[in-house]
Amino acid sequence: MYFEQFYLGCLAHASYMLGSDGIAAVVDPQRDVGLYLDEAAKHGLSIRYVIETHLHADFVSGHGELAAVTGAQVYLGAKAGAKFPHVPVRDGDELTFGKCRLKFLETPGHTLESISIVVTDIEKSEQPFAVLTGDTLFIGDVGRPDLSGDLTPQQLAGMLFDSLHTKLLKLPDDVQVFPAHGAGSLCGKQMSTERSSTIGKQKVSNYALRPTDRDEFVRLLTSELPERPGYFAKDVEINRTGAAPLAELPPLPAFAPSEVAARQKAGAIVLDTRPAIEFGPAHIPGSIHVGLVGQFASWAAIVLGLDKQILIVAEDAEQAAESRLRLARVGIEGVKGYLDGGIVAWILAGLPLAQAPEISVEELHQLGFETQIVDVRRPGEWQSGHIEGAIHIPLDKLESRLALLDKTKPVAVHCKSGYRSSIATSLLERAGFEQLMNVTGGFDAWLACKLPYVSAEQAAVTS
Repeated sequence: MYFEQFYLGCLAHASYMLGSDGIAAVVDPQRDVGLYLDEAAKHGLSIRYVIETHLHADFVSGHGELAAVTGAQVYLGAKAGAKFPHVPVRDGDELTFGKCRLKFLETPGHTLESISIVVTDIEKSEQPFAVLTGDTLFIGDVGRPDLSGDLTPQQLAGMLFDSLHTKLLKLPDDVQVFPAHGAGSLCGKQMSTERSSTIGKQKVSNYALRPTDRDEFVRLLTSELPERPGYFAKDVEINRTGAAPLAELPPLPAFAPSEVAARQKAGAIVLDTRPAIEFGPAHIPGSIHVGLVGQFASWAAIVLGLDKQILIVAEDAEQAAESRLRLARVGIEGVKGYLDGGIVAWILAGLPLAQAPEISVEELHQLGFETQIVDVRRPGEWQSGHIEGAIHIPLDKLESRLALLDKTKPVAVHCKSGYRSSIATSLLERAGFEQLMNVTGGFDAWLACKLPYVSAEQAAVTS
């Protein structure tokens, strides 16, 4: 039996292909489906089944395009309310092809329609060797229970407790666990960097599995839920109806600097995807910076939403195309073109430039009290330690809390390592702040230089 995990680091997303006797199934496919077609051809497999563990909220799935290209049937939890042709899956249903047997478990809690897939290689044993848990059970965590418009987080968390304790944790301890996401995903809080585990190991090490009381579990999961990104609900609906094939996106045109300037003036967003070290010294005034590394697409969706008209500034045409692809993976399809020749062409055209100076943590430590230090990390990061006197505004809240800052005073922005602070600096510049500094290395560098900070214990005493 063939079994392969495909891991897309920029979205911390795992998908899977299972094959036997020339037939394959793909589970939770990413939007650009070429890798599955190539892999199937490489191993002499025909993709007959596409399975979704749930309607994903953090990315757009390729189930529709993959089914259209291969003629495969799409399998999805019966409670999804999907609006495309599919096989509705219910608890206990099975699918067998060749030596591969898949048994479906309804495991609601992250979403109402969530399913898990118990995998057995019947050529080797009648006992299952793996379970694909979607967003129900992660390595080190469980799925967030706040993605329903009809049920409360408490209701979903109760369902999740039942799904875990009456179904998944009843599997043998040696069954391998393969989730749909890893560390960095917005669908959980404390996911491990490991990409697989076992039921037995998770019973011991997963913090969310320690409560054996249902009410205690519900309190644990719902007491400090992170903010749900606004684009999540839109991605769910895209996946419920089925996304258009990527091939239907029009070619990406290259625009001269004058055309970019005119379109920006007319309301288009200039999205600069170059590294922060290149954006800071020279960029188009009013552009938003989200570097094409890390969680690029997720942050772009959080900051921009899905419906803006976007012009890309990148290092070259290849990076512009990569930017567009990654944006499409989360449902952003409004990329209208990119700056031909990049920032160099803009400079040669004599058009205006803006700068966002970078400073080190040592320089930040020497600044006077007039400087406003803004920490844009998440609440949990802030609570674990922060610079004394800093103003805490999580990046996803920045534009709604600008009134907390004084435009007449200097602002130094930091995050954990410098990625989010560069995004924040561009948003502040766009909002009219002029005395801006991006702190390179962020709080990690502050700690590495052994500079003073308010520890978690100190913060707990003063709160």
